[in-house]
Amino acid sequence: MTALVAVLAAGGYATADAYDVVPGVVTLAPVPAPAAPFPEVPGAAADPAGAQVLADLDAAVPAPGGAQVQALVQALVTDPRVGPSAGVVVADGLTGEVLAQHAADAPRTPASTAKLVTGVAALTQLGADRTFDTTVRQGPGDQIVLVGGGDMMLAPGAGDEDAVNGRAGLADLAAQVALQLRLVGRDTVSLAVDDTLFSGPALAPGWDPADIAMGYVAPVSSVAVDIAKITAGEYPPRHADPAMNAATVLAARLAEVGITVTGTPARVREPATGDVLGVVSSAPVAEVAHYFLDTSDNTITEVVARMVALDLGLPGSFEGATQAVLRTVQTRGVDTAGAVLADASGLADGSALPPDLLLGLLRLVVDPAHPELREVGTGMPIGGLTGTLADRFTSGPATGLVRAKTGSLAGVTSLAGQVLDADGRMLLFVLMADQTGAVGQYQPRQALDGFVTQLAACGCR
Repeated sequence: MTALVAVLAAGGYATADAYDVVPGVVTLAPVPAPAAPFPEVPGAAADPAGAQVLADLDAAVPAPGGAQVQALVQALVTDPRVGPSAGVVVADGLTGEVLAQHAADAPRTPASTAKLVTGVAALTQLGADRTFDTTVRQGPGDQIVLVGGGDMMLAPGAGDEDAVNGRAGLADLAAQVALQLRLVGRDTVSLAVDDTLFSGPALAPGWDPADIAMGYVAPVSSVAVDIAKITAGEYPPRHADPAMNAATVLAARLAEVGITVTGTPARVREPATGDVLGVVSSAPVAEVAHYFLDTSDNTITEVVARMVALDLGLPGSFEGATQAVLRTVQTRGVDTAGAVLADASGLADGSALPPDLLLGLLRLVVDPAHPELREVGTGMPIGGLTGTLADRFTSGPATGLVRAKTGSLAGVTSLAGQVLDADGRMLLFVLMADQTGAVGQYQPRQALDGFVTQLAACGCR
């Protein structure tokens, strides 16, 4: 089963330090026996092969009976905690056969499960190894220009090769630029920023102003530091002009390495084309997709969707991005009939996806014929352990055996992913409830999580 679910990050357990019990050199106490290996959660162990998704599944293990799973589905959709509008589909992960469903072809508000569309589209169109470059070019006269290339996760200082958010750093970029300037005897410049890569509004019309104020999303830009966060934290306030803030930070880094920046940064209206003075690159698309699926980061999802649009020759805008990701998954054979995306992250009002569409994406992700999509599967959180599922499925038979993309909006709760049943059969599921009322997330999540827990405990035949 180790090939079924994704890698647990090293050090993922904060309590690992408790096993540091090696005795000191000087001691009168008897030397203790070697510590037992750290417990490994079933289904969450490392998969060194990576591309093997279903290879360890025993095809002889029977799938659950459709009647039994349909009974579970019926109980869920009539549960008052999910409200009057629910769509559900459960399929066998090995064959793709639908075992049970309820209104699976009816579009519903997906919330953040829409990020699965962007994840599959990005790995399909851009490829796992694609990176996004942030460049400094020579402008007219003494001007140098910071050129955004699609990385909103720049570090304000040095980059960290082990990080996704902060892989490329402005201190490293400043050092490159300073070297090139000194080679020609320059130590004073003016600075501009070119963020013309993307077009259209930076904020989606369907985003609730309260969500913007709460820091759930930043204005979408082709360049930013730390996803435009003003302070630390998961949902802090964001800079209103991420590109200009990045230019201001770069000016400070240049000053630290002896380059004087005169005046304040300006914005250029035409793409900069001068000689390259420095360039730093983001983490690869596979790692970026893993990041936004695990953390459900809205801003980075929007950035990646725009990069897909540009790669297809479409505008780098909300409209171009949503068209691009739907068009791309359609080329993989996913039925997009009835699908509407108001944005790529699922945060905006107006999106609607059928559960069948999300199931089509999950089928692709677990299909060994498509190893290039593996990171979508490994990017989804593990129940009880990582990401947006770290505080769900913390006990019971689904812990460590469910991996799914969450979705949460006011009145909307969704969950789409995979789970192993009691016999070791992989089941795919999509659960969408978009009229839960003003009850918050706790009750609907309890209902959905309880359903998945029943699937995990099922030897239903």
